[in-house]
Order: sequence, then C-alpha cells, then structure tokens
Amino acid sequence: MMDYLYHPYESKRNTVFAKKGMVATSQPLAAQAGVEILRKGGNAVDAAIATAAALTVVEPTSNGIGGDAFALVWMKDELHGLNSSGPAPKSISAEAVKKLGFEKMPPYGVTPITVPGVPAAWAALSKRFGNMPLAEVLQPAIRYAEEGYPLTPILGKFWKRAYNKFKKELTSEEFVPWFETFAPKGRAPEIGEVWKSSGHASTLRSIGETNARSFYEGELAEKIDTFMKKYSGFLTKEDLATYQSEWIKPISTNYRGYDVWEIPPNGQGMIALMALNIFEKKTPSPLWQNVDTFHEQIESMKLAFTDGKAFITEQEEMPILIEELLSESYAVQRSKKITYEASEPTPLELPKGGTVYLATADEEGNMVSYIQSNYMGFGSGIVIPETGISLQNRGHDFSLDKTHPNFLKPGKRTYHTIIPGFLTKGGKAVGPFGVMGGYMQPQGHFQVVTNTVDYLLNPQAALDMPRWQWIKGKQVYVESKFPDYLVQALIRKGHDVQIVAEDGNFGRGQIIWRHPKSGVLIGGTESRTDGAIALW
Repeated sequence: MMDYLYHPYESKRNTVFAKKGMVATSQPLAAQAGVEILRKGGNAVDAAIATAAALTVVEPTSNGIGGDAFALVWMKDELHGLNSSGPAPKSISAEAVKKLGFEKMPPYGVTPITVPGVPAAWAALSKRFGNMPLAEVLQPAIRYAEEGYPLTPILGKFWKRAYNKFKKELTSEEFVPWFETFAPKGRAPEIGEVWKSSGHASTLRSIGETNARSFYEGELAEKIDTFMKKYSGFLTKEDLATYQSEWIKPISTNYRGYDVWEIPPNGQGMIALMALNIFEKKTPSPLWQNVDTFHEQIESMKLAFTDGKAFITEQEEMPILIEELLSESYAVQRSKKITYEASEPTPLELPKGGTVYLATADEEGNMVSYIQSNYMGFGSGIVIPETGISLQNRGHDFSLDKTHPNFLKPGKRTYHTIIPGFLTKGGKAVGPFGVMGGYMQPQGHFQVVTNTVDYLLNPQAALDMPRWQWIKGKQVYVESKFPDYLVQALIRKGHDVQIVAEDGNFGRGQIIWRHPKSGVLIGGTESRTDGAIALW
C-alpha cells in the first residue's frame, strides 16, 4: 500500500503530511476552521462540524444550512454511518404537484423543498462523538459570517453564474430574499470582494445554543413555516418538528483486498460498489494509459449506474435487495455484458413477482468522511428572510410516475446524489475520501479507488489524474487533459467521446489516508477547485 507514496506521477500539487490532525476540503478558510477546533481540544468529529458549518458561509454556491448531509465516522476502530437526508413534506403528493401545473418535479421554488437535514446532522454528530459543545464548534463559521471573507476564484465564478441564471429565471416575489442575501449590491460579489451575512451568523448562533432544536421546533422553524405558508409551499413546522437524523450501518464491498464503504440507499453510493464489483472481474492493465482498461471501467460504471437509477430509492421500496446488487452473482452476470465495443445499457431484468465534501482526522485515530449539499448549486432559490437559510431542492429528483421506485410520496426520502466514502484494509482504517458533484460522485469514487488500489497513486495523484464521466448511452465526457490517443481509441470502440473543459463537470474530491505503521496523515485536495488542506 505504501508504495504509492513514491509514485513518480507529477501532480499539480504535492501530497501533504501531518501528525496531529488534518482537514481537507474545497475552501481554505473552512479547512482552517476545522484545524482551529482541533487545536482547541476538539476531535475529528468536532473539526468536521466546524468545517461543514464554515462551508455554508464560505461556499454557499454548493451547500447551506437548509441542505442535507451524510457522514461516515471512524471512531475507536469502528465505522458508523449517518443519514441526515430529509423526507418529502407530509402534505405533498404527485397529484398535488400536478395540480400546480407541473408534469415533473420543478427544480426551483417552494415545491421541491424537502426537510433539511444539515442542522440535525451537526447536532447528532456532536452529541454522540464530539468533545466540545456545538455552540463553541460553530464559532469560526459565525465569525466568517459576521466579519465577512473575500471570494476565491472558483467560488466567484460559480456565484456569478448562479446570479445570472437566477436573475433571468427566478423573477417572482418568493425569490427576492435570495437576491437580498447573495446579491446585496444588485449583483454577484466579485472575486476578492468581501461578502458577509449577519442573518447567517444569527442562525448559526441559535443552532449552536439550542443543539439545532430552534431550527426544528423554535424560532427558526416558525420563520420557515411562515414563509412557506405565504407562498403555498408544502413544508411545515410539523414536518420539521418530527425530523431526526438516522444512524445506519454502512455497506461495503471488498475490492482487491480493500474494503470500500458507502452509505446505503436512499443514497447512490452503492453504484460505486456495484461498478467496482463488476470491474473486479476484469484484469486491468498494469499501465494506467490503456484503452481496454478504460473501456471496461466505463462499461462497468455504465451498467451499475443504469441499475442504480432504475432501482435506488428508500430501501423498503426498492424492487431488489441491496445484497443482490452487491452479490458475486450480480457482478459476474453484469460483467459478461462487457464486450469489445461500447454498449447501450438497459437495466437488469428482475424476476417477475454543484455539494461540499470534507475529510478530517485527528491524532487519536478518529476520521470523518462528511458531505452536505443544497443540490444544483444554491438549491431551490428560496432563502428565509434575514436568516441566511438557503433551502435545498432535493425533491426535484422525485418521479411523478407511479410505476417508478422513486415515485413521490409524503414522508419519503428521494434518491440522493451526495455520498461520503471510506477505505479500510484488514479491519483498520485507511481513511476517508469523496468526490462531490451530482451524478459524477459514484464515478469519482470509482476512479479514486482504482487509481489508488490498482495504480498505487498517492492521494494527490489519485485526485489529479484525468477523469471521465459516463453521461448516457454511449456518451462519455473526458477532460481536456485526457490523452488524445486514448480518446481516439475509445471512439474506435464505439464510445461517443466528447472533450469537455473542466467547469465543475468532473467533481471535486478530497482524500486523507493514515500510514499503517507511523500513523502519519497523508492528504490530497482537489486541483479543480479552491481546495485546501489545513495541517497540525
């Protein structure tokens, strides 16, 4: 395993090392917030919460207080999973949505808003595993919100893009608070310009002081309820009051001696596991630059994703068991579908009958893989006035087709794109990893794991290697830095390959591995964004 430390591949950044603690995420200030808490006596969980809260302030283009979250926590040699995704409101239904004039779930406005799980995730993590009070852990984020911070380059680009889109499309009254909050000068803030939000600071302070109960039962819940009633939304204070995060058992597969862990459905993490199982039936070339290996990887992901989209929803409503999709027989059956040429995938025939990611680690061996998101950038475009609460639009992924497993029902959680990952070997932690970015996420997980295990790449190199993304059918996107001879070879195999400039299409990842002998932390961060690793 440790051969990867010396792999000759030249990355844009160097892999970094630390002894006492490490935080890797997409914003330098958020990473520093996590290390600040580590230095004050917090553990990896406290650092993860501090970083996550800071990200709602310093990267609102990807997440917010009104989003959902998932976590994998390695604590005292045991892995724990947290599902903090919220359900559809109890008053919503496919019929009610259709009566509003929609043929499918809309992406913006009050209709696609589901119960936010982020504040509950912070409280649940803090209560079970934290060393410090939640109110203290949130202090760095509160400071950033009150005092302001300058926009970084990638952040500024996506903020301006969202503003231009929203200005054109979100013109009705309920969207005014978004513009008041995120475009207070009548425009998107510029790169290097300082932005702050006193309402956001007040909300974070209230969440910290009440262990998030004010968000679900107190003053914040009342404000959300009042706004939703005013604009005929479905979310109510009763929906908020009954919500709780769920501690769950992670799922895994063994890939060439390493256990790869994900959160079970309603998340899409098992797609990465299914793809790894299918690809494991093939023999990859010892050289990364091999067209047959790339072809088999793409076909493995294509088959897994097609089945995942067809079947993944709430576990009790899936038409096939998780165990069957992760079984040896499934992997063998689907791997036989991979031929010399690109295929048009169809779902497995059943028997009749853009998110933020962060990784943290501390000196005691604790590690956290954590992800939270509003979905589709800023989310629904709905902001509760004077609170900084930007609400998610996760309901957009529900189907209004009653024959689909992900059919919209009251109180049901939708198919979810955000997924944290974790790697172990022989019952010991290797570490947390993740690649955010919608439907790129399981594809990013797959590529990071194969880069690490099959090609012995260090964390930074594993992240920096050129990426591909299967889109649909035979259509595949590759980054502009993808070798041209491989592009041409894939085309000859029947793939419809499109070279796409990096613009958030290929995900943004973070990795922290722990050296199995010395315990030293080894980290890599995403070169495709404003990524940073804070060390101690």
